[in-house]
Formats: sequence, C-alpha cells, structure tokens
Amino acid sequence: MSPAPFGARLRRAMDERGPLCVGIDPHASLLADWGLNDDIGGLERFSRTVVEALAGRVAVLKPQSAFFERFGSRGVAVLEKSVEEARAAGALVVMDAKRGDIGSTMAAYAAAFLEKGSPLFSDALTVSPYLGYGSLKPAVELARESGSGLFVLALTSNPEGAEVQHAVRPGRTATTQAPRNVGATMLAHLAEENAGQTPMGSFGAVVGATLGDLSSYDLAINGPLLAPGIGAQGATPADLPRVFGAAVRQVVPNVSRGVLRHGPDIAALRASSDLFAEEIRAAVEAA
Repeated sequence: MSPAPFGARLRRAMDERGPLCVGIDPHASLLADWGLNDDIGGLERFSRTVVEALAGRVAVLKPQSAFFERFGSRGVAVLEKSVEEARAAGALVVMDAKRGDIGSTMAAYAAAFLEKGSPLFSDALTVSPYLGYGSLKPAVELARESGSGLFVLALTSNPEGAEVQHAVRPGRTATTQAPRNVGATMLAHLAEENAGQTPMGSFGAVVGATLGDLSSYDLAINGPLLAPGIGAQGATPADLPRVFGAAVRQVVPNVSRGVLRHGPDIAALRASSDLFAEEIRAAVEAA
C-alpha cells in the first residue's frame, strides 16, 4: 500500500501537533554550550538527546546534514540513526541538505534522501533550484513516487539571497502580463506542482520569516511554506500573520537555536518547544 503523500501527512501532523519545526543543528559552538566535545561522541549525544526530547511531540524535525557530514562516514551513520529514530517516534523528518544539480547527479542526490530503502530516507528534502527549476525534475518525480516532499529555496532569509531571488526575469509568461522576479517564478512553479492536491500539495517553498511584508508575492501555492528565521535570527511567532498573510496556515515555522540552546536538559528542551508551539498557535488563530 502506497503511503499518503507528504502534503497530506504534514497537514495531519500540523493539525495534531502544531506546525512547529525544530532543527537538529549540531554545530561546534552549540556542542560546546552543551558541554560536549566537538567529536563523534558529542554528535551522538546531541542528536540522541534532541530526538528523545522532541520527536514525540513536534510535527517536524529538520536535521542539517552538513553538521553530520563534517565528521565523515561516522557522522553520516549518526544522521541515519537520527532520521530512523525520529520517524519511528512520529515526527516527520525534513532533511536540510539543499541539494541541486542536473541530470543523473540530481537523480543520485534524490535517491540518497527520497528513495525508499535508502538509509537516509526522509519525509522531505530541501533543494536548490538555481540551476533552473527544471533541473529538479528527478527529485520531483522520485518524491511523487515515494510519497515524499520537497522544499524549494524561493525567498530565503539570508541577505545574500536577494541578488538572485529578487532578480527580475525578462519577458512575460502565460499567467502574468509583467516580468516577475526569480523568487516569484519558483513559487509559481510550485503552485503548478501542487494543483488539485488535497488537503495540500507536497511541494513546498522555503520563505524566510524575517523578510517582512510579502504581500507582493503570491504565496498561495497549495503547499507548505518552511519559514526559517524565528528565534535567534530575530523573527517572532507574532510576526507570522504580517509576513505570510492569508497563507499563514500553510506555514511551518522553523526554530533551531531558540530551542536547542536549552539543552542538554530534556525537560528544558521540551518546555522551550512547547512555548514556541503555543505562541505560534496563538498567532495563527488570531490571524
């Protein structure tokens, strides 16, 4: 029996657990803050603690693969275990790997994270479309086949992103009579991927919560909007309705350092995530 598509599973998890996504980001400074060594032992302890504390209560966990890859094959083994245990506890796993390439290389990246049976099989994968949206076709096709999803970088929270994502494309399209920028073009592609899907599609966009008023963009892509920037980057749950407008109920707010700084105490990690989840719920309901 085929699994429900990622979009349906995500919508159910958001409704049952709230939309909060917590990152698993074991960078060296955070390991030090936890009193852990910057080695494979510290990585294992950190990841195991976050999964134990949060996988049974938040909708999404988002491991950043780079912080595991830097330890080589042993770090990737820890990542594999973290993905397995998080999914077994009921959290959806979005692998934050931001892969992007062409042809067989993109297909291989997709297979690593989206093919059933892969040790790193995840519910969704972040991808970069800046070799052209069409370069993502192998990942789109495999995600549909496996019931997984993608989060495509569209309007990211880093200041450098604007030089690419705000660049205006020449010419007109079938759906607009004026040129539109690259970020808006990515959103339009995703709306096409998600057309007709219920309760929402499986192809989401990464849209920073720190970007301010986005009313000039059509965020109604019938898919999720992964929103980094809450907490350490300066955005708050109360900002979500202003930034995302009518699309706020499709938003998956991502908090990493704002929660992780409370480790390694499991009770403190849970209390922090619960507080963010309640503040997000209140902001969305008030919208």
